[in-house]
Amino acid sequence: MRLPELFLSALLAGEPAAATTLQDAIGNPSILHLSGSFRGRVESIDEQPRPGLKPNEQLYSLRTTLRAELGNGPVHFVAEIFDSRSYGIRAGTAAGTGEVNALEPVQAHITADLGSVLGKHSKLGVTVGRMILNLGSRRLIAADDYRNTTNGYTGLRLDLARPGILATLVYVLPQGRLPDNFESLRGNLPALDRESFDVQLWGGTASFTRLLGPTKVEVSGFHLFERDAPGRPSRDRILTTIDLRLIREPAAGQFDHEIEAAYQWGQARIGLAAALPLQPVAAGFVHADIGYSLAGGWHPRVSAEFDFASGDRPGGKYTRFDTLYGMRRADFSPGAVLNAVGRANIASPGMRLEVVPSPRSDAHLSARALWADSGTDSFSTSSVRDATGHSGRFAGYEFDSRLRYWLVPEHLRAEGNSTVILRRGLWQTAPNAPPGNTTLYISASLLWMF
Repeated sequence: MRLPELFLSALLAGEPAAATTLQDAIGNPSILHLSGSFRGRVESIDEQPRPGLKPNEQLYSLRTTLRAELGNGPVHFVAEIFDSRSYGIRAGTAAGTGEVNALEPVQAHITADLGSVLGKHSKLGVTVGRMILNLGSRRLIAADDYRNTTNGYTGLRLDLARPGILATLVYVLPQGRLPDNFESLRGNLPALDRESFDVQLWGGTASFTRLLGPTKVEVSGFHLFERDAPGRPSRDRILTTIDLRLIREPAAGQFDHEIEAAYQWGQARIGLAAALPLQPVAAGFVHADIGYSLAGGWHPRVSAEFDFASGDRPGGKYTRFDTLYGMRRADFSPGAVLNAVGRANIASPGMRLEVVPSPRSDAHLSARALWADSGTDSFSTSSVRDATGHSGRFAGYEFDSRLRYWLVPEHLRAEGNSTVILRRGLWQTAPNAPPGNTTLYISASLLWMF
């Protein structure tokens, strides 16, 4: 029986069949592991909140991944292809390189387990090649999963483990996604992503589990170096970011918390033009939440949260925080064709409810108020700006929700997302604010893991 037929029989039966994965299909050899996934998603937006884009848009996105891991000893090889395509792209679209990246070898690396070479009870792992990264809270370095494409990096990774300490160090060249022109994106044309020494990232993160009892302490630091390349102007960012995070994981009948703060310095231009002066950078962000998990069948967790990221102000310093390669979905509303609220020029208190009705399902609902930190800078990631500051700082309210359900546990999952933004103040009266008062974004997807 072929793999699609096995999958269909599992779906009709409501539970996995005896062989529903690539690994089962090849006889489950110990030296080779194959896996893959397919996600189909439709998303729609009404009253686009970002200027210069189509006010209403529907996009159909497909993402297929295939991963192979060879070796069952201390050294193994990993290769993974992402095939990300979108349909319905028209003039004025919000879609870009976040949606299209066809037939891309995102991962191709060697990993070696060097054991306790650094001393008794230690472990050291080394990875060299193309890879994806999820470090710390993922607010600075992440492989974005909601987005149709992901972030890839080429270079070196070291993983160190000792009792009470886990640390990761990296020196990588972030991959620039290609193609990046409208016609190629609309045609879903393959083009190999490019890395070069014109963009370099190095640093690491370390977590300590024995310093503050049940609270984990995490310290991170990253340095980004960027310069112009032929045909590819940049903002010439040279940024150092230090980050401290304290987190206590949720548990039934207990309070939990997460506090993360980062400071960023260096230099950058405010735009791509080479004639623009380099400005010193001084920026930062804070995420804080405190939650309580109730004992009960749905495992409800209620939390109060606050997100702040500095915006730019006049005065000779560039003070807008740069989230580097961080994710947004865990804290904010989706990116994709919405992509309006993120970790830049924002001050936003909110409330969140999370529930797990069953082992197959989970959901969350959040509500937050939106202010700009700086009334003269572009609000968050919306590009809406009043350079005079006369529109004030208040931008409105956002209501966001997500529901996920495993139709076939560990194999087929349905997901729905919805976001409503009530635009007020700055988001209505800024000179480039798009028409409309209420933005509605919805998406529905199916994820098949095989």
